[in-house]
Amino acid sequence: MKTIIDKADSRGFANHGWLKSYHTFSFASYQNPERMNFGALRVLNDDVVQPKMGFGTHPHQNMEIISIPLKGALSHQDSMGNKQAIEVGEVQVMSAGTGLTHSEFNDSTTDAVNFLQLWIIPEETGVTPNYEQRKFESGKQKNKLQTVVAPYNKLEAEALPIHQQAYIYRIDLDLNESIALSAKNDNNGFYVFVVNGEILVDTHVLTSRDAIGISETSSIDIHAKKESELIIVEVPMI
Repeated sequence: MKTIIDKADSRGFANHGWLKSYHTFSFASYQNPERMNFGALRVLNDDVVQPKMGFGTHPHQNMEIISIPLKGALSHQDSMGNKQAIEVGEVQVMSAGTGLTHSEFNDSTTDAVNFLQLWIIPEETGVTPNYEQRKFESGKQKNKLQTVVAPYNKLEAEALPIHQQAYIYRIDLDLNESIALSAKNDNNGFYVFVVNGEILVDTHVLTSRDAIGISETSSIDIHAKKESELIIVEVPMI
């Protein structure tokens, strides 16, 4: 088993006034050769956007982009004709493929938006761009895994599709609850991000916004030392 620990206070940070962004992996002005990716997981940004502010229209290509609001709502508009808000409880995926442009904006006049954005390196480039979003029932992630993203050719239940053999799970663990995860493929690793709470993985205690990456193992066990909200990314260790 191979393990890496990414503590919350070790992340890169950028304060642009209208945007405060924590970078788990190298991104924009934060460049760390030891923090480039975890397998196919290339970006995990924890962004706070101030009221009436946002990201202007910008391009993406050949990347799987997943956005998960944690607080507030984020308005989205793209070159494929999609125009709608993403709210807490929803997940959005974009397969950028051959290329697209989009913008993200906080329409609220009073409240900041906090959302996670993940980038996953695709297994195939040059695909037709695709956009989907879906609301997931919070009760279905209570002490059990809820699959919100899965490979387009191996979709599970309500999961959203991406062009990579990767999965994103959400789970809310009560105090002293545990969960065991088994890898879908031998080459996959797990990246566990603690949104809130406190967990024990192997001998490692992780608190809010900490993360642990585990590879070269077929399974892991997670125990909640406090009520905890987790996002777990299972990706090929490319």
